[in-house]
Amino acid sequence: MADAKVIPFDDDRSRGSAQRAARRRSAPRRAGDPVAGVKALPGQQDGLRQDGQQGGEPQAARPEPAGRAPEPRRGGDWDRRVAGGLAFLRRRLTGEYEVDDFGYDEELTDQVLMSVLRPFYEKYFRVEVKGVENIPADGGALIVANHSGTLPLDGLMMQVAVHDNHPQGRHLRLLAADLVFMLPVINELARKAGHTLACAEDAERLLGRGELVGVMPEGFKGIGKPFSERYKLQRFGRGGFVSTALRTGSPIVPCSIVGAEEIYPMIGNAKTLARVLGFPYFPITPTFPWLGPLGAVPLPTKWTIQFGEPIPTDGYPPEAAEDPMLMFNLTDQVREQIQHSLYKLLVQRRSVFF
Repeated sequence: MADAKVIPFDDDRSRGSAQRAARRRSAPRRAGDPVAGVKALPGQQDGLRQDGQQGGEPQAARPEPAGRAPEPRRGGDWDRRVAGGLAFLRRRLTGEYEVDDFGYDEELTDQVLMSVLRPFYEKYFRVEVKGVENIPADGGALIVANHSGTLPLDGLMMQVAVHDNHPQGRHLRLLAADLVFMLPVINELARKAGHTLACAEDAERLLGRGELVGVMPEGFKGIGKPFSERYKLQRFGRGGFVSTALRTGSPIVPCSIVGAEEIYPMIGNAKTLARVLGFPYFPITPTFPWLGPLGAVPLPTKWTIQFGEPIPTDGYPPEAAEDPMLMFNLTDQVREQIQHSLYKLLVQRRSVFF
């Protein structure tokens, strides 16, 4: 056997170093190659990474786990909000917005008024909504609710409840008393929010156009009743809302509101002062007027709004709207359904505030 050629160690080191330096200068470093002068981590001996791949091979990109959405870009929501707000202000200044013949401004309601009411709805009164599926997806319908609370906050909370919980985000057009449209500022805001005078003509026009209309037949008798009569429905007028529903063939959706009675517990009524001011009543509560403006802050009660099963009216003949007995029976049916739902909700309620 021929003798193996022995290469001196020093010569091998110098020749190998020169060749490696030449290769480093000629070939660019690929992704994943170790950087010269950096010591390998434990477990990466013999040119292997801890994941078992060759150190010189590029690592394949790991797929994102299924169902994980890409992370949103920081500041994207704020950018959109700022852009939307500036566009809204531009339309306000240039008059490029629509208002219907009742004065309803849908854009202002969505962008401003609902945003102001929503913290009270979600955080302060913590409104729980039931039976929203009983509200029709489209077409006209008349929502009839109980009225209470000294101030008409229940109507506003019902308006937010319908808009925020209905799958189609429908807007509720409330019928309000004439006093609302006699007050400065309140008059303009009520018109912008879609409220209109509580009269048969306006209600029929709205229902005929397929709008969702809300009415509280108790009126001032309900909202101004003493605390001792809480959750006892007052007289529903002469059934005018039933006549309107019959003329348009719109279903009647009973609505029961629990929690509003306790926001201003009315323990007295200064009738003389109310007569001087031109108000239907002047409430006296445990905090008002004794605490001044602080007494006007409502108590943070827990609310529940329940929409009952609709009562159809399209099966009646046109002349049914002139039948006083039929109107009385339907009015009594709606009233009894609301009263029964109120009692059930009160039994289920754990506390006034929780």
